[in-house]
Amino acid sequence: MKLGIIGLAGAGKSTVFEALTRNIQDDAHKKEGRIGTVQVPDSRVDILSGMYKPKKTIYAQVEYFLPGLPEREKQSGKEQDQWVKVRDCDALIHVVKNYENFGSDKPDPYKDILALDQELIIADLMVVEKRLERLRLDKQRGRNIDQEELPLLEECLVMLENETPIRKKAGLAAARPLRGYAFLSAKPVLILFNNDDEDNLLPETDGNEINDILMVIRGKLEQELVQMSEEEAAEFLSEFNISISAMNRVIEESYRLLGLISFFTVGEDEVRAWTIKHSTAAVDAAEVIHSDIKKGFIRAEVLAYDDLMDASTYQEARKKGTVRLEGKTYPVKDGDIINFRFNV
Repeated sequence: MKLGIIGLAGAGKSTVFEALTRNIQDDAHKKEGRIGTVQVPDSRVDILSGMYKPKKTIYAQVEYFLPGLPEREKQSGKEQDQWVKVRDCDALIHVVKNYENFGSDKPDPYKDILALDQELIIADLMVVEKRLERLRLDKQRGRNIDQEELPLLEECLVMLENETPIRKKAGLAAARPLRGYAFLSAKPVLILFNNDDEDNLLPETDGNEINDILMVIRGKLEQELVQMSEEEAAEFLSEFNISISAMNRVIEESYRLLGLISFFTVGEDEVRAWTIKHSTAAVDAAEVIHSDIKKGFIRAEVLAYDDLMDASTYQEARKKGTVRLEGKTYPVKDGDIINFRFNV
């Protein structure tokens, strides 16, 4: 699963990307597209690893993509290259400038949010208009067209012409016939206000209604933090009265934004968090581990993480009756510890 980092010029996209991924580059390479994979912090994995003392401990992961955006690059008559690059991302992180530079205007973060949304809307509008033109022409010529796709695209057109992102209508954004278009304004968005080092508050809304997830980061501070040793970082966090790095919270929120949950497999060899979509059936969760497990699926032996904590050991959980057998259609819950029984 991949999240694209977007924002207006000067918002601090590179700073946020480097703070998230620890992928620090010199200025000569900062205009190039970059990608980084990071572990999702999860105290449950830490505790399970402490219990089982496995040879390997593997956390869930998310991927961040920062497109290269040379400011001089302008393309007329077709979609700008930056949007082509992020269309295959599953969600977007919108970095919004909320700090002052010496001699520059006071930031207007909510104006910037709307300005970038307009760019996403225009990019999607170009795609919708072109496709509708083709479908209507095919219909006039008596050709078979997807009867479900046409009204959905017409609904998108109305929203976009009214300057409303498609994501504001969840059912439309998730409609299966539209998935291939990878509409930008349909993607889930996490808005990060990039603040000064001393400011950890959300900006005043000034009457603006933003329904996306809003978070504050101090990008420059966080970028400096990831370049320090553990001892230096602890002292730094204390100095700025920070209990936990904002980047960890951003990573956790990114995971949730994608509609993802984790289930666990445990043992002496490995404790591992596996990533699936919310409400994935047990038989499909088994395939994430190996296709043979899905093919030969018999039952899933399931223990909720909280029940294991209450019982202290797996054996005690069995005695309490909280270890249960589930079938193929069982919707896996976040934190389930699963042992798949299968025969191939």
